[in-house]
Amino acid sequence: MKPFFVTATGTAIGKTYVTAGIIRAARLMGNEATGIKPLLSGYNPAAPEASDSGALLAAMGKPITEETIAAITPWRFAAPLSPDMAAAREGRSISLRALTTFCRVAAQAAPGLMLIEGVGGVMVPIETVYTVREWISALEIPAILVAGTYLGTISHTLTAIEALHARQIEIAAIVLSESEHSPIPNAELASAIAKFAPRIQIHTIARDHNEPAFKQLAWALGQYQLAEL
Repeated sequence: MKPFFVTATGTAIGKTYVTAGIIRAARLMGNEATGIKPLLSGYNPAAPEASDSGALLAAMGKPITEETIAAITPWRFAAPLSPDMAAAREGRSISLRALTTFCRVAAQAAPGLMLIEGVGGVMVPIETVYTVREWISALEIPAILVAGTYLGTISHTLTAIEALHARQIEIAAIVLSESEHSPIPNAELASAIAKFAPRIQIHTIARDHNEPAFKQLAWALGQYQLAEL
């Protein structure tokens, strides 16, 4: 089965929160689920448990060590900047080809549901002329688009959809991860977005008491994979 690529409308929207939640929910339902975060900026090796990679390992029930972090996140940079800028600070660069190869090898070895968590938003640069969008396109897999529920989400979400569709990237689901301050109810926001994206499933994840919502999302992704076979 093809993996899914978890991307977002911007930075600090909730990609890791959603990715880890899906993995936990799938495992609670007795299914195999794994995740990788190949590229990470803003990494502090003194606190691996506080990193995005640490959150994914915890969701998978794996120990959080420098070795397990490296296994799912080989490209790690200290500066909390876009990957290309963070890499430049360390005199390093990122190869889209190497990044894509790592993801494909990991996906082939993973049983069950497999999630590849991206970095930042859809159009964040990862090297000189490539963004996260080109990374997803190179992998030729469906995307899960995570958005918040803050004022401006509708525009940001529709813009991200247009950017993905411009590269013929299929969107398996839109996930509205509830922001701290939401101007309207989640269901009303989902309905507003659905008017412009009627063919895409939209799931809402509340900030609290969201286990049923994550289970529903994990189940829907499993059905999506089966339909692709």
